[in-house]
Parts: sequence; C-alpha cells; structure tokens
Amino acid sequence: MAKLEQEDTDWVAEELPDWQRAIYTVNPSDLTPPDTLTTSLNKGHESMAYLTYVIDNYSSLPSIIAFIHPHRSGFWNAWHTDTPLHDNVYALENLQLPFIQQNGYVNLRCNWAPGCKKAPGTNQHITRQVWQEVFNETSTSSSNNSQTVLDSSDPTIAVACCAQFAVSRERIRKRPVEDYVKIREWVVHTELSDRKSGRVMEYLWHVIFGMDPV
Repeated sequence: MAKLEQEDTDWVAEELPDWQRAIYTVNPSDLTPPDTLTTSLNKGHESMAYLTYVIDNYSSLPSIIAFIHPHRSGFWNAWHTDTPLHDNVYALENLQLPFIQQNGYVNLRCNWAPGCKKAPGTNQHITRQVWQEVFNETSTSSSNNSQTVLDSSDPTIAVACCAQFAVSRERIRKRPVEDYVKIREWVVHTELSDRKSGRVMEYLWHVIFGMDPV
C-alpha cells in the first residue's frame, strides 16, 4: 500500500488483522518515524510503493499479495473499489484466494469502465514508445505478446482501472527481480509527470504480471 503521510491507514490493522501489512509513506518528512516504510521518490502514484515492496521482499513473499489503496471506503475517495459501499475491507474479506492461486493475477475491479471496453482500442496512455521504454531489456521484450504489440502502430491495451489487484507469489516470480528494478527505474527517470507515469503503470500491471494486453 502507498500512502501520503497525512492519510490514516489504522483501519488496515484494525479491520484486517490476519493480513500482513506493508504500508509505504511516499512523502516522508522530518516527523516520519524512523521505522516507517518509505519510497525514495513520490512519483507514479502507487507504483513506487508496489514495485519497492516486490523488489525488497522478492525472496520472502507471502503466497498471495493484495495491492490496494489507503482509503478504506466511501464514494468520494474509493469510487473505484467495486464492492458494497466501495469498501476495501469487504473486498479483502471476500477475496477468493484459491482462484488467485489458480489464475495468478486478479484485478479487484470487476466493472469494465473505465479502462476496458467491449471493443478495446488504443489506450492513450500506452504508446508504442512508452511500451518500449518500460519493457526494454526485461523478459517482456522478447515475449510473443510484446512482439504483437510492437508490430502495431500503437498498442491495444484494455484493463479495468484503478491499480488495485491481487497476485500470487508464483506469478510475481515468473519475472526475475531485475525486471521490477528496471521498471521502477523507468518510473523514476521518465519525463512523464507523477499523474501520467502512474496512469501508464495502472494500465500495465496486468501485463507485468503475465496477463494478455486485452
């Protein structure tokens, strides 16, 4: 989980005590407790925290990892959480763990909009250049799916928003840790803004974790 220092995430420990917690403050200050998990940069929305967690814990990952946002519920903050009252506690309490183990990756949003249409087309955030920059010199760069994307003028990417998903340990380890380091380096060094680089990652997580682009 990624959070701003001012955001209250006490609900995670209180309401989800059976889940291990890794909550990264992306904008630490001089007042941040020294034992707080932090990211080196506040960029790419939640992606710096997600990638840092995978990199730092690659050899000791739990069997299933849920990547979620710091707001618990309510339409204004959590409209994209596809559960009654937009409640992430409900989402995790009702997560079908055997299915995640079987499928490897599950988007926690079932509603296709925004991000995935019945007739998917070009995603404005994922251009051919961006795809090449993110996946160059990773294990994706030589895959069949990657070649199909690169053979087109612009990639066809479709996935339900909004960067909340669950992944099995085995699926994460289908990639070497070096891939995640390389992708994080892209987030750090790209000229795209925090918002735009975060949007790119939002529409690539499913590809990173082994799913088809659409």
